[in-house]
Amino acid sequence: MTRTDDRYRAKAASSIHRLLKRQLHAALAGLLISSAPVSAWACATCGCTLSSDAAMGYSASPGWRINLQYDYINQKQLRSGTGTASPAQVIDNPTTGELENQTINRYLTLGVSYSPNADWNLNLQIPYVMRSHTTYGNLPQPFDPADVNPSNLSGSDSSSIGDVKLIGSYQGLLPTHNLGLQLGVKLPTGRYGSDVLFSSGPSAGSPLDASLQPGTGSTDLIVGAYYYQAISQDWDAFVNGAFQAAVMQRLDQTGNDYRPGNLASLSFGLRYEAHPTWVPQLQVNLSRKSSDQGALADTLDSAGTVAYLSPGITVSVLKNLQLYGFIQVPVYSKLDGYQMFPRWTATVGVSHAF
Repeated sequence: MTRTDDRYRAKAASSIHRLLKRQLHAALAGLLISSAPVSAWACATCGCTLSSDAAMGYSASPGWRINLQYDYINQKQLRSGTGTASPAQVIDNPTTGELENQTINRYLTLGVSYSPNADWNLNLQIPYVMRSHTTYGNLPQPFDPADVNPSNLSGSDSSSIGDVKLIGSYQGLLPTHNLGLQLGVKLPTGRYGSDVLFSSGPSAGSPLDASLQPGTGSTDLIVGAYYYQAISQDWDAFVNGAFQAAVMQRLDQTGNDYRPGNLASLSFGLRYEAHPTWVPQLQVNLSRKSSDQGALADTLDSAGTVAYLSPGITVSVLKNLQLYGFIQVPVYSKLDGYQMFPRWTATVGVSHAF
């Protein structure tokens, strides 16, 4: 969330006053730890670990905030373990044997946040999921490059509401309000199971994998914690983490069951605060996802550990109105089985407080 104009005037007044003000403005540091679009958590490699709270800054002022964020994630690189993989490996040394081609994810997420005071905040995240997916399916062995042709390619395009998330934050543990806890829930509001079908190719009319549906069909518990601190006159540092696990599944019948894997995420980084209207920053985003479970799950190809380096900037264009943009670049991945991986991801957003 964005610091007020009063804080920027305080910065210009003196460095001592600036540091004192910064302690107060850390009060709501954890409001949006888990604000990444939740439906993207169905895969290990989506790159949905950006800390939007750090992107938007922080404010101790009570009131409302509206945020609109767009994420673009193009999964088109085939990887296994810590390196790249080839189509021949997928077919001749298979896990499931499916040769995927590409998955393009676009998420438009509306965030509505209310703070009655400096200690408490309630945040609602409503994602709209736009996803296109293509796959060659299970090609015959041994692998023949001639089989990788448009006649064997199946595709799907879908756009709908994803799984809504509601997060409560408490920042009253310390007088400086820069240490806090979160508790929240992800609700099964998105389409799930076999709701979205292939629209073209040999698989037309058959359902997409459960992990590619807009929702997971599960109710998830979310817990998180954060810490934020000014470390010099011009630099702020932050660290936050969250854990999400399904506690109830709608898909729970034998042969028609699905449970998304647990997800743990950790972000830390620095914000450069020397200029009142533009704030560059650098984040490191880590995540670990366990395997999806159930008859509808791609258990062998859904777990992994990833790390991203995420440079970005936040710009104040009007009073209480901010724009931000980030690029996430993967620097490490260790993936189970064969998975499609993004070479980079992009996030842009706009935030208004009132």
